[in-house]
Amino acid sequence: MTIKPVPSISSIGVVAEESIRDECSGKVPQSVADMWESLSPEVRTALIASELKVDSSNLKQTQRDRSESSTPTVLSRSSSELFFDQSSSSCDSSKELEGVAHVEKCPVSGAKVVLTPVERAPKNVFAFTKTQSLEKSEVVKTSSATVTTTTKVVSTSRGWRNIFSLPISYDVNMVAHGTLFDTVNSQLLDATGVLPEGYNTRFAVVDTEVEALYGDKLRSYFEHKGIELTVCVVNGGEADKRSEAVDKILDDLCAYKLRRREPFLAIGGGCVLDIAGMAACLYRRGVPFVRVPTTLLAIVDASVGVKNGIDYCCAVTDETYKNRVGSFYAPSACLLDPAFIASQDARNISNGFGEILKLALVRSSDLFDLLEAHGKTLIDTRFEDESLRTAGVSSRIIDLSIQIMLEELGPNLWETKLDRCVDYGHTFSKLLEMVPGADIMHGEAVNVDGFFCIVLSYLRGYIGMDT
Repeated sequence: MTIKPVPSISSIGVVAEESIRDECSGKVPQSVADMWESLSPEVRTALIASELKVDSSNLKQTQRDRSESSTPTVLSRSSSELFFDQSSSSCDSSKELEGVAHVEKCPVSGAKVVLTPVERAPKNVFAFTKTQSLEKSEVVKTSSATVTTTTKVVSTSRGWRNIFSLPISYDVNMVAHGTLFDTVNSQLLDATGVLPEGYNTRFAVVDTEVEALYGDKLRSYFEHKGIELTVCVVNGGEADKRSEAVDKILDDLCAYKLRRREPFLAIGGGCVLDIAGMAACLYRRGVPFVRVPTTLLAIVDASVGVKNGIDYCCAVTDETYKNRVGSFYAPSACLLDPAFIASQDARNISNGFGEILKLALVRSSDLFDLLEAHGKTLIDTRFEDESLRTAGVSSRIIDLSIQIMLEELGPNLWETKLDRCVDYGHTFSKLLEMVPGADIMHGEAVNVDGFFCIVLSYLRGYIGMDT
């Protein structure tokens, strides 16, 4: 008995309609046919592969034979078959693969790429062949004639392509004003994840200023929950945003023995959130972390995106580069309690308004009107004006700012597109912030940058005085 597979081509694989014929008697006994149908597709594929290898020259004939088959059977090509085809087949067999696989053109070299899904991971792993044709013409002129010689070189290569879309999902949670450390509120504990029963320890990276103001409340909160909290305190200034700070967190994480899927807390301003995010990305190739911003600037800026980083001091140029070393690494969650803003002085709150004003200028006249009408009062009262809170002005400004940032950053988290409107005010501001001894904060530098860009645009004729 000989098994003759008859392949036909589809976009997702090979569908073979197979006739099993007994060439001696011309008929397959029913018992044999039943036994064949009882085998799994993988076993039938292996048997077919061991009996015959379909030659591309027989493709047209076998396609005609499809209509004669009375017992269609779905078969998938094994990964070993695909590898064999990719490594040893000729250009003709590549044409056969075009029907079962995706064909594309390499945007860099212009090579023709044939991608074929492998059996065990058809959505992620593809065996490929690349065929590239290069033509070179040489013209030689003589006294009697002009001779043009064209040389065509065809090269082929093979390999695999792995495709994986990283799932990114994190919640930016608004916490009821001043309730984050309230023992009745479980949001802070819940954010640290579901851990095995009896696992009663947690880890937190805390800003020095936050430790002084809220350290006792933070520890009391977890003590009330029956949990021992390990705290790593780091300085939160721009001057401290260096690799040494990341090393300190990594040392403490190692001493604590943080588990691979155990989230830790990062509580502080933007610098601390950046440093902690960098450490989370590096420790054990990535562990979850929860952002708890404690400044207005961090609430509307650093907490909502996926960027982390530190400033880098280059030994070659002897210069310091802002956020030159960093990563795109999302938090597992963010907890935003606007009550933290009350602990800031007027300058720091104004610094946060620098980022909010940027968003208002590029995206929202509503936000601009709110800042113009209530900005000074909010700074003077540290966001604690009862009438503005009751009227929802304070929360409206913060909500609008966060939503605009997420709308702009969400579809472009990895910044594959560089024309980002939320980067207005970030062209020259980094240079201002990195000037040695310069007493300028991030939001302030953003506003100076934005104003300078407006003047420059007007002088170059890009905008008019009406704008």
